[in-house]
Amino acid sequence: MKATYKEKVVKPPNTAQLTKIATELGYDLGQDEILEYKDVIDDSLQATYQRFNEIPDPKLPVKYPRTPGYRPTGPKDNPYNAWYWRCDIPGAPNGKLQGKSIAIKDCICVAGVPMMMGSQILEGYTPDVDATVVTRILDAGGRIMGKAVCENLCNSGGSFNAATGPVVHPLDETRMTGGSSSGCAALVAGGHVDMAVGADQGGSIRNPAGRCGIVGLKPTLGLVPYTGIVPMEFSLDHVGLMAKTVHDVALLLEITAGSDDGLDYRQPHELQVENYVNQLTSEISHLRLGLLTEGFSHPQSEPDVDQCIKRAAKHLATESGATLQDVSVPMHLDATVIYDAFTEGGLWPDRFFETNGYQVTSLQKWFAQGLKTRANDISADFKVASIKGRYLQKNYNDEFFFKARNLAWKLRTVFDEALTKVDVLIMPTNPKKARPLPLPNIPLREYLQCCSENYVNTCTFNMTGHPALSINAGFSDGLPVGMMIVGRKFDEATVLNVAYAYERIRKM
Repeated sequence: MKATYKEKVVKPPNTAQLTKIATELGYDLGQDEILEYKDVIDDSLQATYQRFNEIPDPKLPVKYPRTPGYRPTGPKDNPYNAWYWRCDIPGAPNGKLQGKSIAIKDCICVAGVPMMMGSQILEGYTPDVDATVVTRILDAGGRIMGKAVCENLCNSGGSFNAATGPVVHPLDETRMTGGSSSGCAALVAGGHVDMAVGADQGGSIRNPAGRCGIVGLKPTLGLVPYTGIVPMEFSLDHVGLMAKTVHDVALLLEITAGSDDGLDYRQPHELQVENYVNQLTSEISHLRLGLLTEGFSHPQSEPDVDQCIKRAAKHLATESGATLQDVSVPMHLDATVIYDAFTEGGLWPDRFFETNGYQVTSLQKWFAQGLKTRANDISADFKVASIKGRYLQKNYNDEFFFKARNLAWKLRTVFDEALTKVDVLIMPTNPKKARPLPLPNIPLREYLQCCSENYVNTCTFNMTGHPALSINAGFSDGLPVGMMIVGRKFDEATVLNVAYAYERIRKM
């Protein structure tokens, strides 16, 4: 019988490659040893990966038919420059989301619909799976209208560095919406969709929600599965939800939350999803509200923003009958430096897209190829962060990164303690109102400031995992001011009810 030739899946390394790798690892191997190692490694690679490559890669389900859609052009088809790609994917004929239109942040996989994540690195990539949240939305009768622009690799709190151009504020097109879920916020605020689903690693849902005057919720870490979404750092990655009303955010949470059968390992084994809509009530007279002292008067804070939030909290307590007190958590003032050490250790390119859950292998392969061919197209903020991260890793062996993880644990414990004294904590979502769009080709330092000044209050709760919601507390100089409400882990019902009570009081 004639032998069938099989191309080798893994090309065997040559002696020069093995010598280089051994030297980098600190192994002092002679030439004879290298040859012996090569012989063993060659056989091992073929024995493992020839068969391994024949095993099918498990895929997330794609249940609903769709066409790829199209890239929108012009202000009529692409308001605020907020759409990356438009499509129309109807879900089940019946369900709780029947009649609701939804935008999906362009870091979330929608099979057959191109995804760019704001960067030329991923340009041309089309996912082959639906993220779990996408399937759940469609199962509930929602209609997905397209992929909303996000900032370049989701790494900016501004709305100016996506490869497709700036996303402009719905109330003032000379200003930024905030990011990185910039397109989602603009489309919801402008009334072009009912709801949006995004991701939040440091404030990427709450920051633009606060700037645009809508409701944005970062649920407890793991409550909504992150499966099929581009991971940045698995202990910071949260799915986020946006809508104009608390009711619609509660509804969307009810649909998207829940166990993902182990695909998102961060989820508790016995995760219970509540009926958040039925639990909505404005009766919160039994609750204790806390103003977080360290959430105000930051060096970059605008006094009118602080004053607006304090007035809103006092008005909420007075009208609802809830108590209001000051709560101090001094460690909150160090949250940004802990967060920076955390993300700079976790964001250099070799770690980007790292997750212990389900891996979208086609996405990782495309990103790795993009890094080889188009690395210079990465945005300046990501370049700075990744260079710093690589330098620290190579010269300090991840010392600061691991300490940051320990400090994040400590931060969780002090906020758990604070939330035994009150039921929710209240503070400004953003220290400032929406900023003007920066001019092109601004100096690097100014560029980075536009990307990063927004997360002073929000990033804390990505590290702690507590649920945090932004709701509009009023306007100053014609621009929305966001109020952030933070609750105990997996107590989204209380957070939503406080926001719901304020929403009703605000209308009086």
